Amino acid sequence: MTPPLRTAGRMARRLLAGTVIATALVMSAAATEANRPRLHTNQQFVEDLARNNTLNITDAVSVFQFVLNSLPDRVMVYPTENYYYFKFNYGGVNYSGNIRLENERRDQGQLHFAFAPEFVEWREHDQAVFKILTQADGVAVERLGALSYRVTLGAKSVVFDLNDLSQVRPPQGTMSRDERFIGPIFDESGVRFLLVYNQRLRAFHYLLDETVTPNETFIPAQATDRILIGKRTGFAFYRDHKLNRKILIGVFDGNARVNNYYDGPFDQLPDNFIDGDSLRNAILDVAPYLRGRIDRYGSSFDGETRYMIAPYTHYTVEDDLLMFHRCAESRDVPASQYHLCFVYDENDDTAQNSPPAAPAPKSAPKSAPKNTLKNVPKHVNVKK
Repeated sequence: MTPPLRTAGRMARRLLAGTVIATALVMSAAATEANRPRLHTNQQFVEDLARNNTLNITDAVSVFQFVLNSLPDRVMVYPTENYYYFKFNYGGVNYSGNIRLENERRDQGQLHFAFAPEFVEWREHDQAVFKILTQADGVAVERLGALSYRVTLGAKSVVFDLNDLSQVRPPQGTMSRDERFIGPIFDESGVRFLLVYNQRLRAFHYLLDETVTPNETFIPAQATDRILIGKRTGFAFYRDHKLNRKILIGVFDGNARVNNYYDGPFDQLPDNFIDGDSLRNAILDVAPYLRGRIDRYGSSFDGETRYMIAPYTHYTVEDDLLMFHRCAESRDVPASQYHLCFVYDENDDTAQNSPPAAPAPKSAPKSAPKNTLKNVPKHVNVKK
């Protein structure tokens, strides 16, 4: 039997099929490469420390130019208070800093820039270099969209895309009828939270956002599997007995002391997603003495301080967390006050101007949140 002739059309189809297969293999390989972990070497760390003759390390504009030039043309700002954190090693010193596109300033062509030597526990912290950069410094901030800005200095431009969590809502069964959703949080640790406020109990809670798979692996505490602790972050959560959720109850104290990425979500509030005055109203419900002193973000009008929402404890060992479990399982705690078991306040001695606390259930960690304005400037938020 005479074999069929290979027509040009048939050959073209085979060539096309081969091209499609080859392209798919290349794309698959590229996707695999993109998903691989990034390698960080000690060699690079040591060699970077030796560089010390090209950067004016005390001048904000010079360092900002170095940072901007080191970035790709487009970056993603994950934390929800709009901080873009960075680190570098120079002259034998490790530095940390941030570029912040603050809500109230970015549309005015201004951005925050801060950096400092990394915090360590064995000596006093160095003062950060901080400057609000504007057109007067040669820095242009251009709004491209609701959550997208182009920043330019000299010949270098970088587009900063802010994290869009506008569609995030607590799943059904995670909130009580007394609670209001303040907004979604993307912490610099990579963990996402849902900030809620209980108006009846005057209590804030940070809930683990499980609308996505958390960037964390949790292990149960030795004493009870109601307490779950992140292997990477050290964040401790309590599995609520009454609702399908996990409430943040603890941040490892060592991380808080050195102000690293795992110091807790208090400094990443959902600024881009706060509905009107909902946050300010919740704060004033807890602390009416702040009326006329804070804006809708809970910040003082000069921008120097911000109300601190931190109803969790700083713990050093797992046993420090057991007070939450004892309270949650205590028969002496009225059912109506059960969720006060997950509110801890270590500032009782400084809250003399705050409203009277709700009645404290026996064995509760503390009675009600009485957080005060932070003592450190909000804009100087460098991270180790």
